[in-house]
Amino acid sequence: MDYFGYAGNILRVDLTTKSVEIVPLDLDQAQSVIGGFGTNNSLAWDEVRPKTDPLDLFTYLCEVGGANAIGRVDMVENRFVGIKSRGIYETPGGTILHHAHLDIEGIAMDREVMRLRDMLTAKLSELIYNGFWFSPEMDFLMAAIDKSQEVIDGTVWLKLYKGSVFTYARTSPSSLYDQDLSSMDIEGGFDQKDSKGFIKIQAVRLMAHQAIMHKHRREHETLGQGD
Repeated sequence: MDYFGYAGNILRVDLTTKSVEIVPLDLDQAQSVIGGFGTNNSLAWDEVRPKTDPLDLFTYLCEVGGANAIGRVDMVENRFVGIKSRGIYETPGGTILHHAHLDIEGIAMDREVMRLRDMLTAKLSELIYNGFWFSPEMDFLMAAIDKSQEVIDGTVWLKLYKGSVFTYARTSPSSLYDQDLSSMDIEGGFDQKDSKGFIKIQAVRLMAHQAIMHKHRREHETLGQGD
């Protein structure tokens, strides 16, 4: 279980009920954590106290995340049985891991794979929420997700501050980011002239759409004048 939550009871009486007090934060400085993801999703966090055991790591992140009010949500959700229910959940460790992992995927995951990942994520979340972890559709989705993670590795530097997680640096041996290629200034990098043909091809569909819409507008105006 990666979260702690309140649901039902007094929370169902009134959506404005403040059933759980938010503890004031006395921390005026951001807390830094360093996260490392290896191949096959191996983990190593915190250069001061390295954490490689999954449970030890998660316990540590829940401690530092909780101290900085990370991962707390108050929401009304749609239950599988068709009713709405209010719940307050806290998952500081999971929130930090999720934020860091998405950041590494940002530099190490192919664009089209990322788009498919985003499409599958909603369904994956639905299956987990509804309790279908050991279903054939979950096996199918997890095979795709596992494939997408084969080269997602690297290190992320994060700061935790009063409920927010900020990434301020990242690196990956599998990074697809090429500073020279993406530069508009360095010779041998991306040449903006190469965009001309690409833009024209992309514009064909848009021009066809606008031509049809213009035709329909003229026909509509003609019919209006006839009335």
